[in-house]
Amino acid sequence: MQNKAKIDASKIAQESIEDVYQEFETSKDGLTASEANKKLQEVGKNTIQRGQKEPQWKVFLKNFTSLMALLLWVSGFIAIFAQMVELGIAIWAVNIINGLFSYWQEHAAQKATDSLLKMLPSYTQVIRDGKSQQINAEDLVPGDVFIIQAGNSISADARIIEATSFQVDESSLTGESVQVSKKPEYEHGDGRFAEANMVYAGTIAGSGTATAVAVATGMQTEFGKIAKLTQTQKTTTSPLQKELNRLTHQLSWIAIGIGVAFFIAAIFFVKYPVAKSFIFALGMIVAFIPEGLLPTVTLSLAQGVTRMAKKHALVKELNSVETLGETTVICSDKTGTLTQNQMTINHLWTAKQEYQVTGEGYVNNGEVQLNNQKVDYHNDADLEMLLRISALNNDTKVEQPDKAGDKPKIVGTPTEASLVILAEKAGMNVDEESKVSPRLTELPFDSDRKRMTTIHQLDEKHRSVCVKGSLDGILDIADSILDDGKERPITDDDKKKVLDADAGYAKDGLRSLAVAYRVVENDDASMPNDVKDWTIENTEKHLTFVGLTVMADPPRPEIYEAIQKCHDANIKVIMVTGDGALTAKSIAVRIGITSNQARVVTGDELTAMSDDELIKALEGEIIFARVAPEQKYRVVTTLQKLGHVVASTGDGVNDAPALKKADIGVAMGVTGTDVAKDAADMILTDDNFSSIVAAIEEGRTVYSNIQKFLLYILNSNVSEAAPSVLFLFSRGLITLPLTVMQILTVDLGTDMFPALGLGAEKSELGIMKQPPRDRKAHLLNKSIIWKAFAWYGLVASVISSGAYFFVNHVNTGWPAGALAATGMNYREATTMTLAAIVFCQIGAALNCRTKDTSLFKIGIFSNHRVLFGIAFEICLLALLIYVPFLQGLFNTAPLGLQEWIFLVCIPIPLVLVEELRKKIFRRKA
Repeated sequence: MQNKAKIDASKIAQESIEDVYQEFETSKDGLTASEANKKLQEVGKNTIQRGQKEPQWKVFLKNFTSLMALLLWVSGFIAIFAQMVELGIAIWAVNIINGLFSYWQEHAAQKATDSLLKMLPSYTQVIRDGKSQQINAEDLVPGDVFIIQAGNSISADARIIEATSFQVDESSLTGESVQVSKKPEYEHGDGRFAEANMVYAGTIAGSGTATAVAVATGMQTEFGKIAKLTQTQKTTTSPLQKELNRLTHQLSWIAIGIGVAFFIAAIFFVKYPVAKSFIFALGMIVAFIPEGLLPTVTLSLAQGVTRMAKKHALVKELNSVETLGETTVICSDKTGTLTQNQMTINHLWTAKQEYQVTGEGYVNNGEVQLNNQKVDYHNDADLEMLLRISALNNDTKVEQPDKAGDKPKIVGTPTEASLVILAEKAGMNVDEESKVSPRLTELPFDSDRKRMTTIHQLDEKHRSVCVKGSLDGILDIADSILDDGKERPITDDDKKKVLDADAGYAKDGLRSLAVAYRVVENDDASMPNDVKDWTIENTEKHLTFVGLTVMADPPRPEIYEAIQKCHDANIKVIMVTGDGALTAKSIAVRIGITSNQARVVTGDELTAMSDDELIKALEGEIIFARVAPEQKYRVVTTLQKLGHVVASTGDGVNDAPALKKADIGVAMGVTGTDVAKDAADMILTDDNFSSIVAAIEEGRTVYSNIQKFLLYILNSNVSEAAPSVLFLFSRGLITLPLTVMQILTVDLGTDMFPALGLGAEKSELGIMKQPPRDRKAHLLNKSIIWKAFAWYGLVASVISSGAYFFVNHVNTGWPAGALAATGMNYREATTMTLAAIVFCQIGAALNCRTKDTSLFKIGIFSNHRVLFGIAFEICLLALLIYVPFLQGLFNTAPLGLQEWIFLVCIPIPLVLVEELRKKIFRRKA
């Protein structure tokens, strides 16, 4: 018996069914209950095991051990060591709160992901003890004989025993959207999973019925093997995490450098004692570490995750948000992502006319037209016959949804569903036609004939043979053609016209389906009386060719704009599909991914390519068609070697390795398998390419916003440090204008909410017309350093210091009198310094909302969160100034009307001067 040994599907496919029974210790009557239980103990449950996840305690601690978090732990320790206990405890508290929030956010995202994962089907119909019974699919074992019906998800790799008109959608494994026919006889097709008598776990029965014997379950299935491959791949550090680590190093060295400089200056210039100089230097280090940066980044990413979720993109990890903004290449599937995954008939061809069919999808939203005019099929015999055959030779039902916005449910095949909708668009009642001409029997579709035939009772004296299939499969057995309602012998010219029309459709990436018929009299001596005796040989001959139904999976309506956005943003889109070359190129050209000059590389050609040849091919316009899973992985890997940040889409288990390897793996939430969703970084809840583009725009915005509040936070550090500089270099003549607890107020109090508001800023105009961020570019660049330290920070330092001297002038008559060193006058002066920094930050918050765009263009009041943040910091400042308990804790004192007028005026010139600077820079650009 096969247990955990490697299963060779190709070998099993070629064995006789008796040998398969013997190998798996079973029979056509299936296993007994006791045999099944014994095997279940040996092979285990029929489940796809999820990758071994990191223990929750490790996930939890990870949020407290990032480099930035470690810096804050050290900063808190330094503050306590420097006798600033309250500051140290506050820094640690912020670190703890941020870690808890970050863990909760990612845990919530993972829970949402888990809710989307659809494992193997819940129940399977098996034959045990010689009887048909329903069991949980988890209990299916090798050797079980089970029944498959249209619409069923297949629970195991299995060898087919019996089949009737059986077709399977194997796109989850192969990426090929066209359903494949299955039968008991061995026949090897092209590529993997192509054995005609084998079915595989995770695929879906499209039509017909089959009985099969399970040969592999759980992780031993092909589905399971690919899932296991994704679980062995290592997770890499995200670009944002790398950048934050770099930023932490930069800020640490800046803070330490400033601390060392002031330590030396205090000893040799001010002649401070070494111990006092050391404590002073530690205070400067703490002042220059932006304690609020980490929680602000975390909350900004969380806001990005929330906004993306509203745009149908579920991000599983916070850091993935920013990685999206760096994307330079998107490797996208075609079916369901770029297209609607709703086969739609758009042309009809008969000997006399070519018709157009309007509307898209599996809903009756169009009509049959001739020269842009609606056609009544009752007045067109050729069209009526084509529609009737399409309706009668059909096993598919289209169930329209009860709720608006839901998609129709297809019970059968997409091709037949399109024929049902075609008949409805023309005004034909499909159910009524089936009642008028009831089906007597059928000759199922098979891949040899490439056609399907149904026999119907036409009237009391006649039976109708309806045939649909490939053009070459029908044209060869047709000896007449329907022309203007009359049958006449088909000529070579007729055949040439049909073939030319078909070639033209194929060139445009369209698929055609030919239809034909034959009317047989009940007393026809050449046919058996019992229709059960009608065979392929005696039935499928002397056909009358009617015409072609021409179909395609239409592009999503919004895809054109999304692709154009990618081009504007210098993001290359590469179609990587399991569909044929002609179809792939047609769609790619039609929606604007490539020009008509693009090179199409098939899976076979890709296999023959060297790495250097592939690299050269990827430099130009390229489309990949009929590719295998490992080839998609190779394309992603090669692009990464070229320095690209790659987003790759997928829905099948075959896509999982590439999803895991990509910088951003994007799984389909509606049609995606559980393995694909588990491997991905992001899940599209609407399977729409446009949602990827919207997420990339959001990712770019998040990065831009991080830089905005980095600038905002850093500039306050300068104004916080300036009072200490004055105190130090005046050798104590200028009393300390700002206390340590007041510095804490700015870093962890008044700065926080406006910074969070900047994290919610909408995309700046033109953000998707810029190239992706260079991976060598950094969050803390020269522009931010210049603005933070030499522009915003310097101006705020001058104003806040001026405020300190202004109060001293009013209260003590400075410079004639001495600066206040103690008492209420000193407390009022430090309070004024604190308040001036806060109001400078109000101006900075407004200025930081845009990089170059005028604040007045986007609207001063357009970001309600920034306005709330400004209101919050004013209220917090008022509480610190006027609540007696807080006055004692933060060394503050009440301010008078004169001081408040001074403060309110501060932001106005700051905003106007910055607007002037932005205008000058815009003109230069």
